[in-house]
Order: sequence, then structure tokens, then C-alpha cells
Amino acid sequence: MGYRKLGRSSAQRKAMLRDLTTDLIINDRIVTTETRAKEVRKLADKMVTLGKRGDLASRRRALAFVRNEVADVRAEEDKVVVETAVQKLFNEIAPRYEDRQGGYTRILKTEPRRGDNAPMVIIEFV
Repeated sequence: MGYRKLGRSSAQRKAMLRDLTTDLIINDRIVTTETRAKEVRKLADKMVTLGKRGDLASRRRALAFVRNEVADVRAEEDKVVVETAVQKLFNEIAPRYEDRQGGYTRILKTEPRRGDNAPMVIIEFV
């Protein structure tokens, strides 16, 4: 198989990976288990590649996968600007990696989780 099943059904697995990828886009770094991080890395790199392409079809493919969550709320002059995760992906994250051909994320190992000794890592954008 080309992917890990992570002890879940396919719908649960897809939902979990979508949530983790969206959280990574919003926060630029998340703490999770090593096997989940390795799966999220594949998906996050694909989303950044779509963001670098930047056309309408790529934006629609990213919208189909990434959750529609608020990434940032800020006040500019006399109006409030609400930025979603996909907008952050296309406006902030993708331009950072214009000259990079891949490897947009890094995985750093941390101490094991206290309850079940699962290997924990930090996954972040480079």
C-alpha cells in the first residue's frame, strides 16, 4: 500500500488528515504522532504545490480538500479582514516557496507521549 491506515476507516482517516493539514496551514506548526506527521507531510506538500501553481483549478482543488476555517482576523483601516486557510495558503505560504522545488515541511522529533509512549514530533513549514 502507498499509505498508512492509522487504525481508522477511510472516511475517518481522510477527515483526520484534512484537519491536521488545515491546522498546519493555519498555525505553521503542529505537534502530533510520527506516523500521522509523515502522512500529513505528503498532503501539505501537495497543497503548497497547488498554491504555487495559483490558477483557478488549483484553488478549487485546494478548496475541496482544506477545511473552510478562519486563519486570521485583522483590522485594516476601517474594515475587518477575515482570511481563510486557503487564502493564507495561496497568499502567504506558497509565495515563500516560489524558488523551492519540494520539501516544504520538516519533522522534528520530541519526547514520547506520556500516556502510551507514542513517538511525538513537531511538523512545521521550513
